Amino acid sequence: MANQADWLRLIVGLGNPGKDYEATRHNAGYWFLDRLTQHYGASLRLESRFHGAVGSLRIDGQDCWLLKPTTFMNRSGQSVSSLATYFKIAPAQILVAHDELDLSPGVVRLKQGGGHAGHNGLRDIMAALGRQDFYRLRLGIGHPGQRSEVVDYVLSRPSIADRERILEAIGLAMERLPELISGQWQLAMNQLHSTVPSQ
Repeated sequence: MANQADWLRLIVGLGNPGKDYEATRHNAGYWFLDRLTQHYGASLRLESRFHGAVGSLRIDGQDCWLLKPTTFMNRSGQSVSSLATYFKIAPAQILVAHDELDLSPGVVRLKQGGGHAGHNGLRDIMAALGRQDFYRLRLGIGHPGQRSEVVDYVLSRPSIADRERILEAIGLAMERLPELISGQWQLAMNQLHSTVPSQ
């Protein structure tokens, strides 16, 4: 069992609010949080002071907050920092689930810290927290091939096959949640990174 300071206390799913965006690649983080709340029977409620929909779940005797920012992606930090500050949650106790251009659909990876790689949600969270040592659950969505096509690509819907692969990756990440909650980050990382996605 990891030290209490290493326990996961906040899971954030990134996306854009509204019907127009809910099925787009950029909302893979929302998909993860939706799957999480459904699996554990948790519910989210809008909290204006946190600029998002907030809930909680309890796994193996440990409580964890859930947050779906209802700001647009490029203002995600406003939501994350307000909740983290209020509940005194350290950046290293936060997991942010987001879409990842540099990974193929079906691939999921876990990392701590690093840059934002052009992801506006991560960029804003890093600016708002003043730190970058939060954990990231990187859900692969693939890359369009040209940098000029990225914006349209992330704001469009994946193919049926790619969506299924992304949802499968979310399922793999869900299986590692008990380790994540208890702060066994390396164990969760080893398990996720040794999994070969289906073709």
